[in-house]
Amino acid sequence: MPDLLIELRSEEIPARMQRKAAGDLRKMVTDALVEAGLPYEGAREYWTPRRLALDIRGVPARSKDVVEERKGPRTDAPQKAIEGFLRGAGLSSIEEAETRSDPKKGDFYVAVVKKPGRTAEAVVAEALPAIIRDFPWPKSMRWGAASRQPGSLRWVRPLQSIVCTFGPETEEPVVVEFVVGDLKAGNATKGHRFHAPQEFTVRRFEDYADKLAKAHVVLDAERRKEMIRHDAENLAFARGLEVVPDEGLLEEVSGLVEWPVTLMGTFEEAYLELPPEVVQLTIRANQKCFVTRPHGGGNGRLSNHFILVSNIEAKDGGAEIARGNGKVVRARLSDALYFWQTDQGDLPDLPALEASAASLGLDLKKPLDQRMAKLDALGVTFHAKIGTQGERVRRIAALAEQIAPVVGADPALAGRAALLAKADLTTEMVGEFPELQGLMGRYYAGLQGEHPSVQAAVEEHYKPLGPSDRVPTDKVAVAVALADKLDTLVAFWAIDEKPTGSKDPYALRRAALGVIRLVLENGLRVDFLDVIRNHHALNLDDKAKGASQVEVSVGDVRHFQSHVDLLSFFLDRLKVQLRESGARHDLVDAVLTDTSDDLLDITRRVEALGAFLDSEDGKNLLAGYRRAANILAAEEKKGTTIAEAVDLGLLSEPEEKALAGAIDRAEVELDEALGTENYAHAMAALAKLRAPVDAFFDKVLVNAEDEGVRANRLALLTRIREATLKVADFSRVAG
Repeated sequence: MPDLLIELRSEEIPARMQRKAAGDLRKMVTDALVEAGLPYEGAREYWTPRRLALDIRGVPARSKDVVEERKGPRTDAPQKAIEGFLRGAGLSSIEEAETRSDPKKGDFYVAVVKKPGRTAEAVVAEALPAIIRDFPWPKSMRWGAASRQPGSLRWVRPLQSIVCTFGPETEEPVVVEFVVGDLKAGNATKGHRFHAPQEFTVRRFEDYADKLAKAHVVLDAERRKEMIRHDAENLAFARGLEVVPDEGLLEEVSGLVEWPVTLMGTFEEAYLELPPEVVQLTIRANQKCFVTRPHGGGNGRLSNHFILVSNIEAKDGGAEIARGNGKVVRARLSDALYFWQTDQGDLPDLPALEASAASLGLDLKKPLDQRMAKLDALGVTFHAKIGTQGERVRRIAALAEQIAPVVGADPALAGRAALLAKADLTTEMVGEFPELQGLMGRYYAGLQGEHPSVQAAVEEHYKPLGPSDRVPTDKVAVAVALADKLDTLVAFWAIDEKPTGSKDPYALRRAALGVIRLVLENGLRVDFLDVIRNHHALNLDDKAKGASQVEVSVGDVRHFQSHVDLLSFFLDRLKVQLRESGARHDLVDAVLTDTSDDLLDITRRVEALGAFLDSEDGKNLLAGYRRAANILAAEEKKGTTIAEAVDLGLLSEPEEKALAGAIDRAEVELDEALGTENYAHAMAALAKLRAPVDAFFDKVLVNAEDEGVRANRLALLTRIREATLKVADFSRVAG
């Protein structure tokens, strides 16, 4: 079967767009082939900074002929109906249609439409120009004289050539001819723009890839990554170092070069005074270089050697390239060192910060306290309807102190950590590198002698930022992280800014999931309704006193419809979290009640219920419960009398007596198990009902003729329903 080769060569494609663009090209081309009746055996995409390529194997040379039948009107139908049928079927006269008979409907017309197959070349030649013109680049541009014309070609960077060949391995492939803009598809391309800028022709993929390699182009992005990784590790090892892993940078750098050449540069050891994260980020952000450390980890320290990746093989072995990169790296590190030292000194306007410092209980002799006082004094807005960052910090500190005893933290340390948590937002370092917020606060907190738990909380209170992010375990950090996220949620609920559909501009779903992970992974028991209510009341009190920090009070009943509304949002996020961890959504619904707000308890109940219902006892008891519930529902609907309690004197059958006794024992065990939150034992107590319930339904007639006996037996079924309801609402269990 023939193979199809496509290459779109352009000026440099941004690295962040390459992988997706190649995938988009593969999907769009293969979809067009399949839609045209040309199935293929396999397709793989490739990309470099200057080209997107496709290797599609096993494409039929021609699509199959297709015969379609279109049923028309009856032969005695009005002329207009017949004419409409002819137009739709593409027939010129009714004689071209067939006449067929139906015993019930009589004679009718049928159009037999034959569609001849098309050659693969014709399909590709028609599809590719549209694909290229409509390609989904995030950003694109026009270029050259043609850019002045309406509808001129757009591409991420100027498109320079198109290769499109098709044919089997045993024959010379043909060029699929088509034109896009002023470019005509052919079989010629170019290699590396410096090492091999001459044009050369290609046949099929193997020939194409081989000639590119000889022209200093490594087509496979994964191969480029492995070359960079291997060469970097060898360079570092030769000096007793190791490369600090950075998969994101490796992906980016592999998209910046077609012929990777790995080199080593250096900078002065004096810059290692900076935190290693600052050194790494400075070098990474500005020069796309990897940092190294002594072999074995270096106890958190870096070395003054870095790895850079060039796109050319220089005549001097890359010495000048390394020297030039080192010069830029030193300049950037010099800036970072200035920021680091400046942040540890006094601010020039300390007298203007005294009011904020006194209000927050800050010590202006300490640099990080000064920065927090500055954040408050500047009145930096967090949200126009919620207030400033300083006002928000006050709320978070109060809430952190409230939560601290619940999570086992020292309230004073939690309050102190919350006051300093946002202080690094005004530092020079975070101003230059916003992604270091929190981390720089931890370093500065350590330099001024803060408690280790305060340091941890200052860094980790933003966490977890996503499903793969680490969850804080330090109790003070947990308290501040919970307070930070809960204040955000309560505040935005107060102003009726809730996520809608796919829109969540303030990342409130992420905040809620962060709260849930903090609670579950630390095994915390938090009464969220109580926490929300108290935080609500705190801000109502502030408003009553005429405080300015809450423009729209967090808790104002005009805006905050109910505390339960926010709790419901938490429970919805918990359902998502549990489903992603493998729990059944119906079991979550079965466990939840209108007053459920203990996330850890809910999770443990769901886990125990799931294990129980996976067992034979659980499945059979569920079936027995449903039988009992269905009978009760039907009788309640009819208005049948159901006794308020089971009268033991009216129990005549051995099976109903046994069931009554089993329920008595199960209820005692259930109450004990639920009292100690031992849900495995609670399920075991329910499991003991399986046999007596089965026996009851096998031997006992519920709807007895005697009205009193019937009412008593229905009361017995009610007790089954009530016993299971202590654990979960079995009516919500699916299946």
